Amino acid sequence: MADEKAQNGGTTINADTIASILRGKLDAMTAAIDTQDVSRVVEIGDGVARVSGLRSAMAGELLDFTSALTGEHVFGLAQNLDEDEVGAVLFGNVEAIREGDECRTTGRVMDIPVGPAMLGRVVNPLGEAIDGLGPMETVARRPVEFKAPGIMARTPVCEPVQTGLMAIDAMIPVGRGQRELIIGDRKTGKTSIAVDTIINQADSDMVCIYVAIGQKASTVATIRQTLESHGVLDKTIIVAATASDSAPLQYIAPMAGAAIGEYFMYNGADGKPANEDNPGRAVLVVYDDLSKQAVAYRQMSLTLHRPPGREAYPGDIFYLHSRLLERACKLDAAHGSGSLTALPIIETQEGDVSAYIPTNVISITDGQIYLQSNLFLQGQRPAVDVGISVSRVGGGAQIKAMKQVAGNLRLDLASYAELQSFSQFGSDLDRSTQAQLNRGAHMTELLRQKRFAALDVADQVAVIFAGNNNFLDDIPLDEVLAFRDGFVDYMKSSRVALRQKICEGRISDETAEELKGACRTFKKQFVAGRKAARRGADREQLEEDAIESAGVATTLEGSAASVAEED
Repeated sequence: MADEKAQNGGTTINADTIASILRGKLDAMTAAIDTQDVSRVVEIGDGVARVSGLRSAMAGELLDFTSALTGEHVFGLAQNLDEDEVGAVLFGNVEAIREGDECRTTGRVMDIPVGPAMLGRVVNPLGEAIDGLGPMETVARRPVEFKAPGIMARTPVCEPVQTGLMAIDAMIPVGRGQRELIIGDRKTGKTSIAVDTIINQADSDMVCIYVAIGQKASTVATIRQTLESHGVLDKTIIVAATASDSAPLQYIAPMAGAAIGEYFMYNGADGKPANEDNPGRAVLVVYDDLSKQAVAYRQMSLTLHRPPGREAYPGDIFYLHSRLLERACKLDAAHGSGSLTALPIIETQEGDVSAYIPTNVISITDGQIYLQSNLFLQGQRPAVDVGISVSRVGGGAQIKAMKQVAGNLRLDLASYAELQSFSQFGSDLDRSTQAQLNRGAHMTELLRQKRFAALDVADQVAVIFAGNNNFLDDIPLDEVLAFRDGFVDYMKSSRVALRQKICEGRISDETAEELKGACRTFKKQFVAGRKAARRGADREQLEEDAIESAGVATTLEGSAASVAEED
C-alpha cells in the first residue's frame, strides 16, 4: 500500500503545508486593486463635456480625459450626476478633447499641489507655476473643497491684522481669522486697500495669498512687480485666473487659494501637523474679486443646463460663497492657533449694495468696508464711507491704546457727515455747531493717505490722540497732512520710548500727559516753521515783483527813448 505522504528533501508536502505557504504569500502581498469606470465623451462644447455612464463617479470627483488624436490627458471636474450621463467642466487644453474620446474616473476629489515652494511665485488654480521661473518642489496636495473647522476647533478673533491705513485700523479693524468684505464700485480703490494690507505685513509673520479672478494678465503682472518692489513677494503667493482663462478655472481659483492657505494654517513651519508645540501659521487671503467668480459659475451652470434663479445665477451661488468663506477662522491652541483671514472683494454697480451677490456676501462676512465713488472723486483716499462700513469684531481686533483713542471716532465722523449735509442749507450756525464741523473736517483730512504710505499703529494712535485733544483745530486745513507726517517723524526720532509705551497697553494718565507734551512741543516747532516758510515765500514774492516792476520800467524807458529818436 503506497504511502500518501511524499518525501522531498526531508520536507513533507501535504495540504496543510501548501495552505500555510499560500497564506503567507497572500499576507505579504502589497498590491492594491484599482477600479476605474471607463466611458466615452458624447458631447463637448464651451469647456463642458457630457460623458455617458460613469455610474460610480462622485460629485466633485476628478475625471481623466484622454485625447484619441494626441494622447494628451486633460482633467475635468464632475458637476452634474444625471441618471445616464455625467456633466463635467474641463481644465487645461479643452480643444484637445473631442466626442468619442475616453474618460475615466480617478477615485479622488480634485486637489492641487501645495507647499512653501510656492512663496514668491505666480501659479494658476491647478497649482502650476506660470511665471516662467521653473517648476516648484511642492511637498503635499490638498483638496480644493475642504470642510470648514467646527465651532469647538475655533477661538474668538482677538489679534489685529494691521493694514497701515488709519481709516480702517481705527474705525473698521480687521482681526486674524476674520472675513472682512471690501465692497464698492469700479475704480474706487478696492484692490489698493488689499495690496496695501499685504505690503504692511512685510515685518509680520503672516503668509499672504492674492487670488486674481478674471483680471487682465498685465494687471496681475503690475501687482506682482509692486509687491516685489516693496519686499513682500517672498512671503506672498499669487493665484491667477486671468480674463483669458476659462470659466472653470476662474470658478476654482478662490478655492485653490484657500487650499494653499490651509496648508500653512494646519501645518507648522516644519511641514508637520500643527498642535500646541508646533503652531500653525497666520495667513491672509485676498479674493479679487468674487463678483467675477460668480459670473464664471453662472456661465458654467447655464452651460450645464442647471435652472437659473435670481439674476440668472444658480440657486446654490450663496452656498458656493458661504462654504468658501467659512474656511476662514482662528484655530484654538490644541489645533495649532493658526489663522486664515479672508478679504473678499465685491464690485457693485452704481453703489447698489442690495443686488444679489453683494447682499449674499455681506450676510456671510463679519463686516464690510464700503468705498464710495463720491468720496473717491473728492480726493478722500481711502474712500471709506464710515456710515455704512462696519466690523463685527470691533475692538477685539485692536490694540488697547487704539481702542481707547478711536472708540467714538466712527460715530463722530458719521455725525459730521450728516451735519455737513444739513449745514449747506443754512448760513447761521451756532458756535458749537461750527466747532463740530471744524473738528470733523480736520479729522476727515487727518485720515487721508496716499498709496504705499502705511503708518505704524503707534503713530496712528499718537496722531488720533492729537486730533482728539484739539491740537489740530487751529491748524489750516491744507496743512493737516503736513502736520501729521511731521509729527510721525518727530515721534520716531525723538519719542521712541513713548511709542513703545503706546504699543504695550492702555494709555495711562502719565502716558497721556507725555503725549500732550509731545504734541505741544511739536506744534510749536511746526507753527514756527510754517510762519518762517510763509515769511520766506512772501519775501521771495516781493523780490520777484520788484524784479518784474524793474523790468517793466526798463521796457517803458526804452520805448520812450525809441519814440524820441524817431521824432
